[in-house]
Amino acid sequence: MKRTLIVGGANGIGLGIATELSMRSDVEKVYVVDKAILDEEYAHPKIQAYTFDLTEDDYSVFDRFDDIDSLMITAGFGKLQLFRDMQESMISQYFNVNTIPVMRIIKRFYRKLEAREEFRCGVMVSISGFMSSPFFSVYAATKAALKVFIESVNVELEKAGSSNRILNVSPGSLKGTSFNNAKTDLSVTIPMAKEIISHLEGGDDLFIPQYDEVFREVLERYHADFRAEGVHSYEYKVNSGRV
Repeated sequence: MKRTLIVGGANGIGLGIATELSMRSDVEKVYVVDKAILDEEYAHPKIQAYTFDLTEDDYSVFDRFDDIDSLMITAGFGKLQLFRDMQESMISQYFNVNTIPVMRIIKRFYRKLEAREEFRCGVMVSISGFMSSPFFSVYAATKAALKVFIESVNVELEKAGSSNRILNVSPGSLKGTSFNNAKTDLSVTIPMAKEIISHLEGGDDLFIPQYDEVFREVLERYHADFRAEGVHSYEYKVNSGRV
């Protein structure tokens, strides 16, 4: 992973990954593409930042990164909100930021994924893509689409004879990120960034942080009775004070 492109790397976990990679002696360049401008306090000689809105039609900006050997897509947004309270225009906005750009970007670098040369690729998805998530209905739908997309493409890569895989990173709520308009705290995000990088380097196809501690049981409950677990998720969010 000498030259990495991070889409969504100006804040949150993407910034944590960019910062961690820039400190490694074997890394030559970290390209960051984000709608937000990279704050000067995070500037580093190895980090080269570009501003780009993923809702634009023209994705030719990504053609300039033909030298990369790894790609990490962390861009996305979500807000706890009942579906009845969501404006209709936000439905397409969610998919136009969280889902469609991932597919378009991976399509542009697909020849690298399908090649025999090592190419590391990862996407920040969400544990909400694995189950019903009240207050996150549309957000969860965008992530569920990514989950199935990644699983399907990974089979195609295997059948094409490539050893490269797309890594699905599906955490629950991550502290220290800018998700839901919070401020990034690198001291909190760097440990998770290191774990994600480790799974990327290992060529893994799935990483669910806190799987054994938390989400194995949650997923088992969901598969046993998705209705009851959906109600539990609703009540948990209300009682936690997040909504």
